[in-house]
Formats: sequence, C-alpha cells, structure tokens
Amino acid sequence: MTPLISIIGPTATGKTAIAAKLAERIGGEVISGDSRQVYRGMDLGTGKDIADYGAVPYHLIDICEAGEKYNVFRYQNDFLAAYEDICGRGRHPILCGGSGLYVESVLRGYRLQDVPQNAALRERLEQKSLEELTEILRGYKQLHNTTDVDTAKRAIRAIEIEEYYREHPVDERPFPKIPAVVIGIDVPREVRRERISRRLRDRLDAGMVDEVRRLLERVAPEDLIYYGLEYKYLTQYVIGELTYDEMVRQLEIAIHQFAKRQMTYFRGMERRGVAITWIDGTLEMEEKIKMIECRV
Repeated sequence: MTPLISIIGPTATGKTAIAAKLAERIGGEVISGDSRQVYRGMDLGTGKDIADYGAVPYHLIDICEAGEKYNVFRYQNDFLAAYEDICGRGRHPILCGGSGLYVESVLRGYRLQDVPQNAALRERLEQKSLEELTEILRGYKQLHNTTDVDTAKRAIRAIEIEEYYREHPVDERPFPKIPAVVIGIDVPREVRRERISRRLRDRLDAGMVDEVRRLLERVAPEDLIYYGLEYKYLTQYVIGELTYDEMVRQLEIAIHQFAKRQMTYFRGMERRGVAITWIDGTLEMEEKIKMIECRV
C-alpha cells in the first residue's frame, strides 16, 4: 500500500500550509482530518484556509450540509475512498488535521459501527451540566475524542457512543492497516496563543459573524451550537445571549483551551503506539519541508 503521510498538530500551527506545500513538492493530494471542515458554508469558523491549497487537490472538505451530524464511522468510509482514489492515480496521500479521533481512527485502524441514537439515555443525561457530562465521559475507556466536546449535546453523543460500544461487541468490519509516517507540528505555547488570538481577530474582521448569520437562515441555533467553539459562541452572540465583547473573550479562552486539549490527545496517541515525529512550526517553510522529506 502507498504510505500515508500525516501532518497533525493543534490549531494555529500552520498544518494546512505545510501539507499543501509538501503535496506540491511530491505530487500529493491532501485529505482533511478535521471534523468540522466537512460542512459546506462553515468556512471561516473552521479555518478551511482554502487559499493555502493553491492548485493542490484536497478531499473531505465541503462534503455535507451544515446541520448534519457527521461522525467517525462515516469519516473512515470517506477517508478510505479518498485514499484509494489518490493511490489509484499514482499520487501521494497526505492526511492533515487536528481532530484527534478522526486521525487516530485511520492511523490505528479502528473497527467502528454506526451508533444509533439512544432516546432513554439522552433523556437521563439532558439535565446534566457540561462539566458533569465531561466527568462521565472520562470514566470510559479512551475511545471518543474529548478535545472538541464543548457543548452538552456533543458530550451526550460521546457518552451515547461509549455506552453502545460497552454493550455491543465491535463487528469485524475490516479497515486496512495503512503504513504511515506521522509528523506533528508544534510551536511554543506563547507563540501558539498569540497566533490564535490574532487569527480570531482576523476571522472576525473577515466576516465570521456574517457567516454564522447566513448559516442560521437554514440551520437551527441549537444545531449550530452543537458544533462548538466559533459556532457555539457566535451563535449565542447573534441570538442575543452574549454581548460582542463577551463572545470574543469567551471564545478566545475556549480556543486556547481547545489547543491544549488537542496536544493532550496527541500525546495520548503516542502512548497508544502512534509514533509521531515532532518538528518546530516556527521554522521557515523550506526547512520544515526538508525535515519532513527526510522522513518519508
């Protein structure tokens, strides 16, 4: 099988630009490993940075409508189709993203099932706070990605998934063992914080509030809030639950916390057997690309 190059790391480390430049250099195509970039119309809030790709083909971006509930099971199927298509045309597949569970499900070949909704469980959980739900989720064997569980609905869905797997043995749906080289992009904490704050300001200036207003014309507020982070706080601002200043302050804090949780998840991947070569994201682009090329 054609080896997969995976470029991972927390938000604001420049993963997309690196993956696109590498793809340009080696004749590759990029497969997104982001749980929210699959949605059409959710552009600024998910940081699609489409301009970074230039002429490089990309996959698993804008493949479903905002308001849908995409999941890891669907992602694995879509990833495999894109991977086989890229390899079949003699190109090099490059996985790029920061959604830990999506990336790990591919790298470790998780065997997953499509988990149905559990109405009785949801009813029992719906009155609990996000903090209580997060604590319940921590009690399960590590399977679900907690890095982006920042709304009660997402936490309930995560618990629902864990409960299903506790009661139902995983089927033998095959997922191939894909050889992979995993490159982690990291930057010093203070540099990352500055980048996150600057990028948030830039995206607000670029019209992120208007993006959310457009989405709310066809997506219910609670469904948009489900996606967390930018869509949670900007929706709360647009519907009048937060002032603009409250929204910016709370969102900035939430993104910083999210980046920290992403790094925690990636360190956990290492403990679970995924070998990650970390490189300094503050290096010049050419130096980063050369370091990656030496490892692939």
